[in-house]
Amino acid sequence: MFALVVLTAVVLVRMFRARVRAVKTGAVSASYFRVYQEGVEPPESAKISRHFANLFEAPVLFYVACLAALALNRVSVPLLILAWVYVLARLIHAFVHMGSNRLRKRIAAYFASWVVLVSMWVVLVVTIVIAE
Repeated sequence: MFALVVLTAVVLVRMFRARVRAVKTGAVSASYFRVYQEGVEPPESAKISRHFANLFEAPVLFYVACLAALALNRVSVPLLILAWVYVLARLIHAFVHMGSNRLRKRIAAYFASWVVLVSMWVVLVVTIVIAE
């Protein structure tokens, strides 16, 4: 979980820097960021902003699965491996999304992260059911 939090923090810093750069270069006025309605955010800044928001969507289910496994004392080697693979898939997704933004690669990384996330939940549920 900490690794994903670090990734989120890195993206936050990149987003802040991209927004400051956009204002300094005159690509957008600072007032745009008050209500996000007066103008259009530059593509580079918008891409990073979208990725930052994305890190608060599906990853929430990752955090819940991890916390549930901890709270229910169901942490296992398969679950740990899946958790690290999920973080790796999200790192790849971030690298592609904020870099080249090649759609096929981005979709592949995003889809892989979902397959791993669903697998984590299956492993967690199975370990809970077996324990009952």
